[in-house]
Amino acid sequence: MAAARVSRSGVSWAALALFAAVLVGFLAGGVSAAEIRRQKNVQVALRAKRAGTPLLLEANELLSKERKDYFWDFVGHWKELDKGSECLTAKCCVQKIVEDVSSLLSEALASVFEFSLTLRSASPRLVLYRQLAEESLSSLPVKDDALEQIPGNGPVEETCCWVDTGSTLLFNSADLHKWLEGSGKGDSTGQPELFDFDHVYPRSNITAPVAIFYGAVGTKCFKELHVHLAEASKQGKVRYALRPVLPSGCQASSSFCGSIGAADAVTLSGYGVELALKNMEYKAMDDTAIKKGVALEDPKTEDLSQEVRGFIFSKILERKPELNAEIMAFRDSLLSSTVSDTLEVWELKDLGHQTAQRILHASDPLQSMQEINQNFPSIVSSLSRMKLDDSIKDEIIANQRMVPPGKSLMALNGALINIEDLDLYLLMDMVREELSLADQFIRLKLPQNAVHKILSAAPPAESNSFRVDFRGSHVHYLNNLEEDDLYKRWRSNLQELLMPVYPGQMRYIRKNLFHAVYVFDPASACGAETIDMILSMHQDNVPVRFGIIMYSSRLINVIEENDGSKSEEDTSTLIMRLFLYIKETYSTQLAFQFLSNIHGSRSGGDDYSEEPVEAHHVEEAFVDSLLSGAKSHPQDELLKLQKENLYKQEAEENSRFVHKLGLYKLQCCLLMNGLVHESNEDATMNAMNDELPRIQEQVYYGHIQSHTDVLEKFLSESSFKRYNPSITGKNTEKRFVSLFASYHQEDSVLHDINYLHSHGTTDDVKPVTHLFAVDLSSKTGTKLLHQAIRYLMDGPNRARVGLLLYARRDSVSTILLMKDIIDRTISSFSNTEKALNFLHGLCKFYEGQHMVVSSAVGDSISTIMDKVYSLAAETALPVDDYRAWLTSFSADTVLKGIDKLSDFLFGQLGLEFGSNAVITNGRIFVVGEGDSFLTDDLGLLESMEYELRTKYIHEIIEEVEWTGVDPDYLTSKFYSDITMLVSSSMSVRERPSERAHFEILNAEHSAIKLNIMNSSIHIDAVIDPLSPAGQKISPLLRILWRRIRPSMRIVLNPISSLADLPLKNYYRFVLPSMDDFSSTDYSVHGPKAFFSNMPLSKTLTMNIDVPEPWLVEPVVAIHDLDNILLENLGDVRTLQAVFELEALLLTGHCMEKDREPPRGLQFILGTKQRPHLVDTLVMANLGYWQMKVSPGVWHLQLAPGRSADLYELPSKLVAIDSLRGKLIHIEVQKKKGKEHEDLLNAADDNHFQEKTALKDARQGETINIFSVASGHLYERFLKIMILSVLKNTQRPVKFWFIKNYLSPQFKDVIPHMAHEYGFEYELITYKWPTWLHKQKEKQRIIWAYKILFLDVIFPLSLRKVIFVDADQIVRTDMGELYDMDLKGRPLAYTPFCDNNKEMDGYRFWKQGFWKDHLRGRPYHISALYVVDLAKFRQTAAGDNLRVVYETLSKDPNSLSNLDQDLPNYAQHSVPIFSLPQEWLWCESWCGNATKARAKTIDLCNNPMTKEPKLQGAKRIVPEWVDFDSEARQFTTRILGENAEIAESTSPPSDAPKPDDKDFSQDVKDEL
Repeated sequence: MAAARVSRSGVSWAALALFAAVLVGFLAGGVSAAEIRRQKNVQVALRAKRAGTPLLLEANELLSKERKDYFWDFVGHWKELDKGSECLTAKCCVQKIVEDVSSLLSEALASVFEFSLTLRSASPRLVLYRQLAEESLSSLPVKDDALEQIPGNGPVEETCCWVDTGSTLLFNSADLHKWLEGSGKGDSTGQPELFDFDHVYPRSNITAPVAIFYGAVGTKCFKELHVHLAEASKQGKVRYALRPVLPSGCQASSSFCGSIGAADAVTLSGYGVELALKNMEYKAMDDTAIKKGVALEDPKTEDLSQEVRGFIFSKILERKPELNAEIMAFRDSLLSSTVSDTLEVWELKDLGHQTAQRILHASDPLQSMQEINQNFPSIVSSLSRMKLDDSIKDEIIANQRMVPPGKSLMALNGALINIEDLDLYLLMDMVREELSLADQFIRLKLPQNAVHKILSAAPPAESNSFRVDFRGSHVHYLNNLEEDDLYKRWRSNLQELLMPVYPGQMRYIRKNLFHAVYVFDPASACGAETIDMILSMHQDNVPVRFGIIMYSSRLINVIEENDGSKSEEDTSTLIMRLFLYIKETYSTQLAFQFLSNIHGSRSGGDDYSEEPVEAHHVEEAFVDSLLSGAKSHPQDELLKLQKENLYKQEAEENSRFVHKLGLYKLQCCLLMNGLVHESNEDATMNAMNDELPRIQEQVYYGHIQSHTDVLEKFLSESSFKRYNPSITGKNTEKRFVSLFASYHQEDSVLHDINYLHSHGTTDDVKPVTHLFAVDLSSKTGTKLLHQAIRYLMDGPNRARVGLLLYARRDSVSTILLMKDIIDRTISSFSNTEKALNFLHGLCKFYEGQHMVVSSAVGDSISTIMDKVYSLAAETALPVDDYRAWLTSFSADTVLKGIDKLSDFLFGQLGLEFGSNAVITNGRIFVVGEGDSFLTDDLGLLESMEYELRTKYIHEIIEEVEWTGVDPDYLTSKFYSDITMLVSSSMSVRERPSERAHFEILNAEHSAIKLNIMNSSIHIDAVIDPLSPAGQKISPLLRILWRRIRPSMRIVLNPISSLADLPLKNYYRFVLPSMDDFSSTDYSVHGPKAFFSNMPLSKTLTMNIDVPEPWLVEPVVAIHDLDNILLENLGDVRTLQAVFELEALLLTGHCMEKDREPPRGLQFILGTKQRPHLVDTLVMANLGYWQMKVSPGVWHLQLAPGRSADLYELPSKLVAIDSLRGKLIHIEVQKKKGKEHEDLLNAADDNHFQEKTALKDARQGETINIFSVASGHLYERFLKIMILSVLKNTQRPVKFWFIKNYLSPQFKDVIPHMAHEYGFEYELITYKWPTWLHKQKEKQRIIWAYKILFLDVIFPLSLRKVIFVDADQIVRTDMGELYDMDLKGRPLAYTPFCDNNKEMDGYRFWKQGFWKDHLRGRPYHISALYVVDLAKFRQTAAGDNLRVVYETLSKDPNSLSNLDQDLPNYAQHSVPIFSLPQEWLWCESWCGNATKARAKTIDLCNNPMTKEPKLQGAKRIVPEWVDFDSEARQFTTRILGENAEIAESTSPPSDAPKPDDKDFSQDVKDEL
């Protein structure tokens, strides 16, 4: 490199000498320092909308993520007022907090904690607490003598802390003491609600009254109330929860560090800012000059510590301060070297490879990659002149045979991360989780290599196809495709499966590929229907092997109650016996026909009656079936059967088999090769179609051949012998919990457990641990306990059982005695085989005695004691031990043990009191009251958890070579405990399941390899450094490297042959640092994006690249951010902009049970007091919906009206407590009797018509007009368009503006303009859905907003809307267009005119593809169109347009004019009504002959002349100048000379609107 490289430790004299020579040459070249210092900068900040939050409280929220106990440790450290008294600056306080926390965490976790604290990622949780605190103060009464303490009567100290009991607020210790003394007598129904995020004091009594303390550690009032509540909690008097809140006005009463960060709005980081070089082909730029600058905070100075072309200028300036001006001029020159937005073709040829080479040869490759892709236009010319190393190029090209050129991928410990959705907050959460898991495993003494294996291993994919193994003699097949003569003429070549066929066409192959086995009760209506369907499909030669398994519902009920030992024959069993007789004696065909005849004899063959089948129906069908071919009279055969009880045992075994499989719960079902489906014909065909691709894949790879038994293969490879959808179901929400934190507590319950094992396996390692939480006072609990014992008696060899028995404090002593007997038996005799027999007998006895109310408790105890003695004698257990235990029994001692157990079950695991559950290696399965949960279900749970989540972990742990562990500790219990703890911790891990094989890529010459041997984090990545993804990933990788030193392997994958510059922008990713906190006072500055020395003469446009859930808008920006020309700044050195995080996104997918998504369903969101703050509509596309929210606890429900009338959905609680927003899934169903009603009913349209009378006598139905604008020029046009509409239209007008890109100035002016000219307006927005293909360029995104979200961006009440381009002039009353009959079409556009013959060469729609596609239909212009929203929604036009867009937009050459091409292309499915030609005239296409009749004039771009917009407007439209003058004068009058200063102090989102009577808009601002 030409310039000398400066080391981080200092600057060598040789380097300074070379630098001096270069500098002298530079100045001698005639470039003056003054000229270079003309360079301009850009600075951008992004702040949260809400007031700030204290960093001290944020730190504790972050710490609680590691362990709940740490939260209370931190409170104990910081509750003293003098804590941190040595700190007089914000930076000192933050360092003090980090120092305290570092003593609790590993080095890597402490580093992540420090970064997360500077990132302010816990701030939203504190905003949520603040919302709950405000609701608490406003919704509850206080003691009369405390009324003066309520906010509003002046701030007093007491309002900084209070206790909410649900019925009153307590502000001091005296009142708290009185309440605690009387709390036992209070009513528990009015207790405040606790949430999952609440901090509940450890070991709190689950049944005690709840007290929520609102206060901030470090305030004067905090310590006394906290100590009082903590002590009461330890005594079991109260369940104490702390919600950290520092109310407004309380900062002064907090300790030295207690209010840091609370004074100002939080300045955010973790986002990118782009300055893109703008295409100025049509010179669309405003000529209005900025009159006056704005006084903002001092711009951030350049970061001189960053390397620039090999120089670190901070070090040079330290050595040569006297040359400050010259050195800075030289630095500016380096940074502002030739800015290129185009290169010659030969220069582009190897640009990607040259970039990779520059990065790989740098001393710090990550920094080099970031510097290149974030300043690419300034660096590209030097890159293109590099001599290329062929070894790098060859390896890149070789790798691109396995991964597409330009593709970027990233994986964390093997798990692929979706780069599109990746943001800094998500990445840090994932990294923290991985480091936390690694820390846990190391504390369990696992060596580092085992930890790495576990974290990097790929768990088995949880298959969507759950197969039930039904193989056995209980299946009766009707046919066999491989053997029956009926199928002899069919071909047997399996390769025909791979041949294409017409949709719906079946493949007739003589092979049992599809086994359709139906399970049903033959006496049921659905059984009769199923039999008839099977015979019909068989007759139609459907290529399926049909089979049945029958059972008796009545017998299964008996089995459930008493094991089926006492059963009487019922009709179903009789049918099965007769079926078996006919099948054995005559034929299978006749047996199936007999089943069908039963229905015929009962109902005459018409409808499938629900009336029960009686014995005489069965006998009649039997006789009819056998009459023609019977060997003897059928009646005689029937009598013989009944007399000899033939086939009775086989029939009963059928029912027991179905009971064991668990399929009886479905009544009738289909097993397609073991996959469970419904039992109708459509479901059968769908099941075949679903199974076919799996069979085709196996045939393709040779796994299924002509001799393969397909059923045997599928069921032996992956199946379970039990079906329980609550355990296995795809839609079942599985709950998991980590047991690690509980295990590492002092005197943990987990250390006290004595595990039970099956006979002879006590010393074996058990990878699966079942913990049974059993309420002994409930019938369900006692049944569950008995099943646990029976499960062990069945002999599982890879599972152990731990019993956690509890009861209510008011339970009778017999229940407590039972718990004591069981616990003592297990602790003393768990290794004895006889213990299981004893417990089985005791459970059977207790289950029989349960709920029997005895008049004398003493009698019950005596009965239990007698039973215990007899059972002990029977099972050879020492009776004397039991006598001694029962004599010393103490209910109080048992209750103390239950209190400790309750804290574990309900405080730590989060179970509800009174519930019964099985916790299997961290998976919580709650057994509902009355639900049956049998030993077979336990076996299924064991198999699933072992196969899917435990097996691979167990195998790794078994191979561990332990170091530093006493060999005496390496017992089977040690291994079983480790497996249980690791599995439970891994079960709560949130990570993607997709993986990629990065190891197949060559990494010798083209990869950045940073190998850290003992790191718990490994990053694999494939990156195109010259791509938007590369710009985003580079700083993320660099911050990871600086913070936690992970192991990295980054393969560079640039596009080998470029046709254009890959990046035409500058990019900065905003990261926080300790320097954001003041070293002189308690202020927090916050991070900013800083672009130094940007090109002066290039027009730039600013874009903010924020995480998906963020909705941001500019609130301070004097200059036009859409058209930044820095040479126009004058004396201002730095252009500054401030954005605001307006809201977060709550998104979801709504499905209707067994139907399509409920398109048009309306949700509302709000609080209990104000339930409708925002609303939204559901799309048909994936049932998607979104809402704007802020951090808080919100209630989501159906909107009143048609949605609530037709559908059912209980109100859902939604907590928003992070900057990542939230995604939720909702399932709704229609109310009974409403199943066939339409949600979008055209008859209701008139109900929504708006009629208004405004002050200037505008009357009639309101005309709704929407438009979109970006940049000062188009906002100037927009005001003119508004004036032209209002001057010519008589009726009320409401304008709808897409908010996303409007400037702060426009948002300040528009309320005043609405007031002055008498119109309504609303700012609307819709965040681009993540699943819809994204546009990259700002202009194309704006075009997309014109067409893609019309059905969901407007409220459901809006009937019709007209889009008018911002640069359009209206010359007629828009009421005429609004009222026009669109002939049932959802859209109305004006066709392009064709009378300006000069433009014929540019009419692309009259030739080639468009001509063929339109087939005579006109091509319309998108500057003006009408949307009949009611029809648009009813016909799913929006959903259709999005589907077409998704298909076309992935081709970069399609949809050149997105907003125009899309509706024109889709008009075959979304029909367009063509408006008369006079509704839109533009000079480019129409010519002057028709101008006089024009009702609107659009300032279309002219592709021939490329005339600038402003110039054309003044020439084409005579009235434009007057409108422009009026709009500008009005803007000047409103904003005045000092308008910009006002902007900086009062963001428009909070500015009051004159005469704003729209209360709902104010309400919506709450969110």
